[in-house]
Amino acid sequence: MFIDIAKIYVRSGKGGDGCVSFRREKYVPLGGPDGGDGGRGGDIVFEVDYNINTLIDFKYNRRFLAENGENGGTCKCYGKDGKDLIIKVPEGTIIKHAETGKVITDLCEKNQKFVLLKGGKGGKGNARFCTSTRQCPDFAEPGMPSDEMELTLELRLIADVGLIGFPNVGKSTLISKITNARPKIANYHFTTLHPNLGVVDFKDIKGFVIADIPGIIEGASKGIGLGLEFLKHIERTRVLVHILDVSQIEGRDALEDFKLINKELLEYNEILSSRPQIVVLNKSDITFDEDRERIENLKKDIISLGYENIFEISAATGKGIHELLKKLKEVVDNTDKTILEFEEEDMYVFEPKRFTYEISKEIDDLGEEYYLVTGSFVDRLLSSVNIYNFSSLRYFHKVLKNKGIIDELKEFGVQDGDLVKLNDFEFEFMG
Repeated sequence: MFIDIAKIYVRSGKGGDGCVSFRREKYVPLGGPDGGDGGRGGDIVFEVDYNINTLIDFKYNRRFLAENGENGGTCKCYGKDGKDLIIKVPEGTIIKHAETGKVITDLCEKNQKFVLLKGGKGGKGNARFCTSTRQCPDFAEPGMPSDEMELTLELRLIADVGLIGFPNVGKSTLISKITNARPKIANYHFTTLHPNLGVVDFKDIKGFVIADIPGIIEGASKGIGLGLEFLKHIERTRVLVHILDVSQIEGRDALEDFKLINKELLEYNEILSSRPQIVVLNKSDITFDEDRERIENLKKDIISLGYENIFEISAATGKGIHELLKKLKEVVDNTDKTILEFEEEDMYVFEPKRFTYEISKEIDDLGEEYYLVTGSFVDRLLSSVNIYNFSSLRYFHKVLKNKGIIDELKEFGVQDGDLVKLNDFEFEFMG
């Protein structure tokens, strides 16, 4: 089963908490603090795996959680770091932020790695807070929290050549002749329901990747049928091979089909429409002498539109395929690799991690004024101290002063004896 889009949830590991511990060995009076630090949480890492060519693994497994860091131990033992979680994806996977749809990164290189979310840092044990004036701290630091995110994974195939054309013109037959790909082939429309990839291995011509792209019909660029789902798979191709049914046994006009497909390419992506394009007139084995004039006129009309490389072949019998592939190899070798470019406003920007706070003046239910301090900095500080312990409370006030909160409260007009709240914890201000 070919899956080219998936939505997943990822979460990095939380940092381990620091340990509160004191030496208790026999014959060691007044043993000092010996709590160790917590371990670092595991990262979320994406890695390109050349052996994967679909996102089907993410159809059944949608939650990816990195390992948390272990808590610190006694005797200054550090907690074990959490293992990084490596998520393997096929080459050509674009990672997007699910909520905004903005692009985070494009994994288009072999063995490329990308660290999406860093694990939380481990908290410090109480041994780290020991000073000449605070010799037995009975508090430690909690580990940093994990990061989480919902992502959309979108696969855009990596191929040197993309086969395009209306249904039933012979794209699948051609790719089955020149590669080891074995697509389903039958004489009805939309036999091919997903792109097929293959590496060309035909006589003395080898090595480049070709993709059979189905579903591109009139209106594809506007989402008709499965157009948008398939058009994205030719965005990375260096060269397009446009296949036409020159026999016209189904009553279609080959020139009109050619114009319509190129119109859809232009409307979907102007850059895509300017890629080198080789035109292939297929099914020449079921044409007759009276068709020659029509075929020659078709070639002249295509040349007049600016396309000079035209080959008449029969994918079924193999006629003309070798000459086509020689030219195709030449054009591929002389065309730079395609790199997708995204507008700046389409890129997701990670906000730097900062522990922040806000100060406001509030009025309680009794009409009394108080000063409220909230934010991620406050949450972390309150979780790392024991507000009912004197030495821990001294550390608490020292951090408030060093952070500048005391000075800002004074700028807000706080006076000695005024009530200050940090979340649910409250105290009288003493400057």
